[in-house]
Amino acid sequence: MVELKVEGMSCQHCVASVTKAVRAVDEHASVRVDLAEGRVSVDTAVPRDALSAAIEDAGYTVAA
Repeated sequence: MVELKVEGMSCQHCVASVTKAVRAVDEHASVRVDLAEGRVSVDTAVPRDALSAAIEDAGYTVAA
């Protein structure tokens, strides 16, 4: 399980965009987005750095 703090998400479109970005790296990943907390939980074997890069490429900021 990878937990990421993602900045810039504010609506369901953002949830869909982040989910799509993660699934582009791992199509079988289980993705849970908490808009209120700005957290994304991903059940995957893909490294954190690859997930962060995909989410940032989608236009969001992943906090360290």
